[in-house]
Amino acid sequence: MSFPTDLGVIDTMLGIPSGDRTSWYKFLRPQLRDRESLDELEMPAGYMFNDVPGDFEGDPVDAVVAEMDHYGIAQALVGWRIDGPEPAALARFPDRFLPCASVDPNRGMAAVADLKAAATQHGVVAAQWFPAGGNPQVPINDKRAYPIYAACCELEIPIFVCCGVPGPRVPMACQHVELIDEVCWFFPELTFVMRHGAEPWEELAVKLMIKWPNLYYSTSAFAPRYYPKAIVDYANTRGADKVLYGGYFPMGLSLERIFAELPQVPFRDEVWPKFLRHNAEHVLGLTSTDQTSR
Repeated sequence: MSFPTDLGVIDTMLGIPSGDRTSWYKFLRPQLRDRESLDELEMPAGYMFNDVPGDFEGDPVDAVVAEMDHYGIAQALVGWRIDGPEPAALARFPDRFLPCASVDPNRGMAAVADLKAAATQHGVVAAQWFPAGGNPQVPINDKRAYPIYAACCELEIPIFVCCGVPGPRVPMACQHVELIDEVCWFFPELTFVMRHGAEPWEELAVKLMIKWPNLYYSTSAFAPRYYPKAIVDYANTRGADKVLYGGYFPMGLSLERIFAELPQVPFRDEVWPKFLRHNAEHVLGLTSTDQTSR
């Protein structure tokens, strides 16, 4: 079997553009210090990405849905800052967009209350968190994050957490992959998904996924040609159920580029359905229409 084109991909990281692009990253400006990041880059990690998708003509939600249809994406996980209004896209296309609550451990129990309300009232299926993007930063294993992890356990939803050296020019220590070890030990009930590469500790990420059954990896923010070799090798062996497809559209990568490069990734035939769909169904608690590959 070659690269499947009719599977109905589940993308574990996709965005709905609203406003100008610089407004997406206002939360990060207090941490940035270098002139290029503050005054020149349209996105804080813009020095790393070529051909960042531009603005959409017409309604951005319709434009994103059209892109998803073109590339065979059935559903996508979309971030929602739960201290703000629900994105219109979630109400308009509830069968296509899966709400993912953006949490800030610095908000204490207010963040926990908002997360629980979002899950019970709006069907949030996951939480997400950018440790290096907090103000102040919150390390992955910090006590401020533990109430969030506990709430995810109670709600039986996964949490997607950025790991490894962050693209924006902010300190990296809070996202060291070794910090995940303590979290998985203390919360064996928690489904924890690493985002944004875990580099340069991708081999450690594999070791931890072998160790902890509740730990997963999403390929978000990486063009397929740059998927870490350690992750591809792991997916092709004992980690076929642990690696999930995640894009980065329209934040940094176009779906055109991602889906042009995906067929060249050397996954084994039996890995593709799990990587593109079935692992996300399992992690997000979705009902599968095809369980033959699991």
